[in-house]
Amino acid sequence: MTVNSLPRLWIYDTTLRDGTQREGLSVSIEDKLRIARRLDRLGIPFIEGGWPGANPKDVQFFWQLQQQPLTQAEVVAFCSTRRPHRLAATEPMLQAILAAGTRWVTIFGKSWDLHVTEGLQTTLAENLAMIRDTIEYLRAQGRRVIYDAEHWFDGYKHNPTYALETLETAIAAGAEWIVLCDTNGGSLPQEIAHIVTEVSKATSSQQIQLGIHTHNDCDMAVANAIAAVAAGATMVQGTINGYGERCGNANLCSLIPNLQLKLGYKCIDDNQLQQLTETSRFVSEVVNLAPNEHAPFVGRSAFAHKGGVHVSAVERNPSTYEHIQPERVGNRRRIVISEQSGVSNVLAKARCFGINLDKHNPTTQEILKRLKELETEGYQFEAAEASFELLMHQVLGRRQQFFQVKGFQVHCNFLVQGEETASSLATVKVTVNGQDILEAAEGNGPVAALDAALRKALENFYPQIATFELTDYKVRILNGDRGTSAKTRVMVESGNGQQRWTTVGVSTNILVASYQAVVEGLEYGLWLHFQAKATVKASGGS
Repeated sequence: MTVNSLPRLWIYDTTLRDGTQREGLSVSIEDKLRIARRLDRLGIPFIEGGWPGANPKDVQFFWQLQQQPLTQAEVVAFCSTRRPHRLAATEPMLQAILAAGTRWVTIFGKSWDLHVTEGLQTTLAENLAMIRDTIEYLRAQGRRVIYDAEHWFDGYKHNPTYALETLETAIAAGAEWIVLCDTNGGSLPQEIAHIVTEVSKATSSQQIQLGIHTHNDCDMAVANAIAAVAAGATMVQGTINGYGERCGNANLCSLIPNLQLKLGYKCIDDNQLQQLTETSRFVSEVVNLAPNEHAPFVGRSAFAHKGGVHVSAVERNPSTYEHIQPERVGNRRRIVISEQSGVSNVLAKARCFGINLDKHNPTTQEILKRLKELETEGYQFEAAEASFELLMHQVLGRRQQFFQVKGFQVHCNFLVQGEETASSLATVKVTVNGQDILEAAEGNGPVAALDAALRKALENFYPQIATFELTDYKVRILNGDRGTSAKTRVMVESGNGQQRWTTVGVSTNILVASYQAVVEGLEYGLWLHFQAKATVKASGGS
């Protein structure tokens, strides 16, 4: 089969339903709406919004989308078949599905006889009646139906005759898609490929479209979904960042580029594919989970190069160590600076910062020397690029001194009044433009107090500091065998609402290490501000 003859694949996102079943993940109605609109912009054809009627949040979500519909995607309501020995027309949960007002509905039913007899505690015949009655009722109400065959692969392995009978029932009742689900995530790619092929043969006369829904319990969800597509599935269900119950679902951030860039299927438009990295990070921010920096395609490290030999080769030809152009998925190449770096890393990193260096320039060697010395002391610049950029400017004699900290003190008070409470007071002495300023501030911890005192001292001179925010704080003990005298590395991430940057400090005193990282974070933020201001002025802006 040639690339041009490959069919279009229909991507079905279930982040807002299956993805939210991940342990520790919780979203509000506003969060769900924001994610849905971002997925719509990405070009996802089907977005499963949740189970209306199962909770008030999902009811409100579908109502909001009725008022302000998505522009491209079909929003889908999700529900089970009716319960045993009832009529679909009198089933309250199906009334909630109809009230959601979606054109498409996904209904899941049991494929595995074990689940019918043990889980539903009913007969195999009644399970078929539940599937048939539910789909026929929804079709009579003008809904188009996607049928999710839950536990399909386990059911087929144990009782293929009955499993196929459930599919035949769903097709006869009017389902337009049959989605085969590896609900327990225990199947392997060769099993998936074989069984999807068998289903395709068994249903070939009925012109039904097949889909695949895989879980990641064996770390095979993406591979299994690709195997199913190769065997004939044309709908692929998954979640952004692979979120989901237990070990997660098939990760659409890996599936979409693999299917589109590697195998030639049409999933979304190329310009929408370039939004994939941004979408991945957006969703992780909204659900308040740290992004996986090493995720394929969309991770910050997906196209990062650290070894000097690698960097040198990539500089000459990116194909030497990159399987695709990172820009195709909205990512970018990063040259990582560390003790393993060579001159190539320094030169490449300088170019990223807009600094022109020559490998024969003594300054380049001095930067490399200082880098290796500091990394030996415990500094880590691969994750603290702002500190490394400041280091480069310092060696080049270009580092601006916006302020100078003359000294600081931090006092911690512990009060016991029924329960233990603590507060901290920091005092700093800072010189700005030859003027000495002494300020004090309180915080709920010593670093918070120190940060507050520094801001208080500097904001009259640099009011833009009010927009800077300390967004993350990490502490690493470098030599734990030294006990309380061990050396500590502190990483501080700061932001201004548009950009984020990370700085580092190292000391045997955690407060000194924190002070170093916090001060450099403020300094780098000021440097960014004045660089942006200079750029606007140079371009003729105000």
